[in-house]
Amino acid sequence: MDIIIVTALTTITLFFSVYRDYFLGYPLILSFIMFSFLAYRKGYTFKRIMKMGYNGGSKVFTILKIFTLIGCITAIWMVSGTVPGIVYYGIKLMSPNYFVLYTFLICCLISFLLGTAFGTVSTVGVALMVIARGGGTNLNLITGAIIAGAYFGDRMSPMSSSANLLATLTDTDLYINIKTKFKTAIIPFILTVILYTIFSIAQPLNLAESTMSTDILNTFKINLWVLLPAVIILIMAAFKIDVKISMLFSIISALVIGFLLQDYSFIESIKYMIFGFHLEPGHPLEFILKGGGILSMVKVSLIVFISSSISGVLEGANMLESLEKFLLQNTSRYKIFISTLLTATVTAAFGCNQSISVVLTSHLMKKPYENNGLNNYDLASDIANTSIVIPALIPWNIAGLVPATTLMITGIKFIPYTFYLYLIPLINILYLKIIEIRNHRISLNN
Repeated sequence: MDIIIVTALTTITLFFSVYRDYFLGYPLILSFIMFSFLAYRKGYTFKRIMKMGYNGGSKVFTILKIFTLIGCITAIWMVSGTVPGIVYYGIKLMSPNYFVLYTFLICCLISFLLGTAFGTVSTVGVALMVIARGGGTNLNLITGAIIAGAYFGDRMSPMSSSANLLATLTDTDLYINIKTKFKTAIIPFILTVILYTIFSIAQPLNLAESTMSTDILNTFKINLWVLLPAVIILIMAAFKIDVKISMLFSIISALVIGFLLQDYSFIESIKYMIFGFHLEPGHPLEFILKGGGILSMVKVSLIVFISSSISGVLEGANMLESLEKFLLQNTSRYKIFISTLLTATVTAAFGCNQSISVVLTSHLMKKPYENNGLNNYDLASDIANTSIVIPALIPWNIAGLVPATTLMITGIKFIPYTFYLYLIPLINILYLKIIEIRNHRISLNN
């Protein structure tokens, strides 16, 4: 009963913070204290509880390094003219009437090549957002399209860390999983394309009176060289080089280009990488080309560490045992998928991390699948359709929080526009329900 009360209080405080746009670190610290108190009542010492929390938090140190690189690359790509260059050529090549659709499809392609949602958002996503700001488009709509496209590759790319993690946890073949993921996402993808096409036509990019292209040329030297940092990312992704290494090389190349081509000194560039890029007050692009920097990721990093520490206490103090017993009661394929979806949502909400959701959902659902004669590929498919995509729909989970922060979007208004992410579980629920009804009718006829 105690854990239900604490869980309810945690949920309420998190939703309240999201609603009032308060820093999410405060309710998470409160949640950590409450769950630690429950662990203390179960007989765990203060020292043991702190160790549980640290062990949980230490699991995300690698992710925190990526956050640092994201902050750096977002700023330095502006210094080098890479973001302005992509924006300039994008304005020339893309039809304003289908900008929302292009945004989604471009992010799908880049995320599949890179295998990372965060890398996609912090590179091409930032450039697309700059175009959207200059064209007066609904920024929440564009954010939704960017994040939805970014998680297309995060879910299905062979270079995706989450896809590889899922294959390892379920002891399945990565490429067989990818084939299954394509099959279970075909209808959601088609529906998403249709919806973004409709929104594109209804809300076209308005650049008719915009001077953004001219302003970019007046501020930066634009030629094909400024695209080199982006090309480096794509080439290294093709050779399956670790994204952290490719981002580091991209940052170095951008530093050099910023110095040689854009006349920014190395000291200036480093300051921008720390504090974020900005143009002088009164510049026509002042509120369009800005952001990034390591400091922009500090709050997000704190949220990630605290939420992972909470997960460590939950797991270390065996507070999930009652949930495991409940999940074993499900018998049909449809009900098991619903249980997987609920488990993924709960673990994503309290783990605040996509990887934690994948790990805990895999652990909690393994026995129910085995008891009902389902194999590891069924488990892997269902987790891909829940734990990979659901976290990005939870406002305080880093899966959605980090991309939104990178794109300088606050609040939750972008979530309804991430069609692809919630159509995947919804369509699969509908499909499994239809199968269950059909099988029930067949059994009655027999």
